[in-house]
This record gives sequence, structure tokens and C-alpha cells, in this order.
Amino acid sequence: MAKSTLTVNMASLLLIFGMLMATIYTTGALTGACYGRIGNNLPSPSQVVSLYKQNNIKRMRVYDPRHDVLDALSGSGIELILGVPNSDLQKLASSQSEADSWVQSNVKNYGSVKFRYICVGNELQPGMTESQYLVPAMKTIQNSINGAGLGIKVSSAIRTDSLANSYPPSDGYFKNDYLPILNPLIDFLNSNGSPLLVNLYTYFSHKYDPTNVPLDYSLFTYNGVRFTDPANSLQYTNVFDATLDAMYVALAKINGGSLNVVISESGWPTAGGSDASVENAKTYNNNLIQHVKNGSPRKRINLETYIFDMFDENQKDGDEYEKHWGLFSPNQQAKYQTTFN
Repeated sequence: MAKSTLTVNMASLLLIFGMLMATIYTTGALTGACYGRIGNNLPSPSQVVSLYKQNNIKRMRVYDPRHDVLDALSGSGIELILGVPNSDLQKLASSQSEADSWVQSNVKNYGSVKFRYICVGNELQPGMTESQYLVPAMKTIQNSINGAGLGIKVSSAIRTDSLANSYPPSDGYFKNDYLPILNPLIDFLNSNGSPLLVNLYTYFSHKYDPTNVPLDYSLFTYNGVRFTDPANSLQYTNVFDATLDAMYVALAKINGGSLNVVISESGWPTAGGSDASVENAKTYNNNLIQHVKNGSPRKRINLETYIFDMFDENQKDGDEYEKHWGLFSPNQQAKYQTTFN
């Protein structure tokens, strides 16, 4: 009898441990995909949600509150980062009632959608008129969220070129002209226990400095250690880790050292630019999905990450490569095999 009870208890403990580990994995380690919609040939939102589920993609980022998308997501179980466009910041910053209406229309009315974060603004930069409205808009949206008892964190996404220096990572710091944006943003995130969203692209590090950032160092395929940080002996084998750790150091210098960081965009184009190819995109994105499970040399944590982009977007402005970040073509055919989660 004692042996039987011990066996049952051990089995119960193993079951509880397994469930705990599954919960930990689900909370942090899953990689999602961004769903950009700047195209005139994209599948319907319901088809997109089905494609996410077929490929075991359990998290999505969208850049504005399209109700057809929210309708399609209802009851899907997919966790969502919902964006507030830069163009809406001024009216939300100036009126709590506008924020209340926005939250009612785009969040409260969709009780079957699993909202993960509200991302207010994206990649605001010095000189942009909308920058002055960023944190005031975040405050009114957070007030509305809190008042509705929804418990959703509010954040914003920044670019890594906000860094003035990223080499070595231990000497990372921000550009002075970004500080009027970042200082109040960091204060808000600290006050509300929200993460900072960071868009991190090793493609651009390589594109603009291929001598110091060679292709293999950008794709997670460099053989061996490329450099050791003299300040702390941390070793770096890829530029993703080096950039992220420089971001951590820079944040610590402006009172953001305790913030969690979410990689809200990262990816590689398949055409339209130097070293933009299907093979390189396949290598980068599959390596990224595995790599972020272990964090960076400075922080060995599960790193929540979103691949940009789910589809090519044929109406995007800018260089040709801007149109070719998709994991899938608009006909829903995968450009290459990607294994999520």
C-alpha cells in the first residue's frame, strides 16, 4: 500500500510539474507573427486566423483596430498585441472620453479576444509631431483599461537605432534627441509594470555595415565567438544578442533596467535588397524562433518575440525590400518551412 501511494503521489507531482512548465512556456517562450495589412491582395481576416492556427502561431500583432480582424480573432485563443496608430495619438491624449470610446469600441466589445498588450504608437522618433502625445495617450488608454477592470498592459514600440552606441554592448546608450521621448515612456512603463516593445532587425545592421556585421553574424550561423565584451567577459556569436544587450544597458542608464523587453518585430526580407532571399529569411527566422527561448548573454530568459511579417505587403512605401518580409505569399502559400512553437 505504501508503495502504491508513493507511486500515485509521484505521478501527481510529475503531472503538476509538467503543467507548470507548460504554463511557463506559454507565458514567455512562444513566438508570434505580425499581421501587416498594407496590401490589396491579402486573404480575408478569417482565412488569416485559420492560417495562424494551422501553423501553430499563437500570438499576433496588428497595427490598428480593424473590426473585421477582431471579429475573426474572437474565440480563436490567439493572443493579440493591438496597435494604436500614430495618427490617433493627439485625439486620445487630449480627451479621456475619446480614450474611453476607443477602449469600448475596440477592446471591451471584444470580450472573446485574448488581448495581450495595447501598443500605443510605433517607432516614434525625434521631430515627429506625434511624439509629444505618446505618453499622454498611453495614460488615457491605461486609465480606460483600468477603469474597465481589464488588466491589459499598455506599451509602445521603439527602434534600435535610438541607440547612439551598441558596441561593445556594455557601453550601450541612447541618442540625446531620443531622451525626451524615452524618459517619460520609461517612467510610465515602470509605474504600470508594462514591458517595453522593441523592433530589432539584424538585416539592417548587416545591410548598412556589412564589414563589421557579416551575413553569418546576422543569421545566427557564425561559427564560434565573434567577440568578447571586455567589461564583463560576455561572449557574442550574433548581432541580435549584441544589440539586445546594448539596449538593456542603455535602458538601465535611464531607470529602465528592471523592464521586461518584448521583441515586437524582427525578420528578414526574401527579395528586393542585398542579401534579401528566401534562403536567408528561412535561416534567420527559424534560428530566431529557437534562439529567443534562451535570451541573450546578459539575460538568459524566454524572450517573447514577433516575426515580421505574416504576408508580403505590396502597397508599402519605400525601397522594394519593404514589400517582401512575408512568411507567406498573399495566396497563403508558405515561402519556406517555418516551425513555430
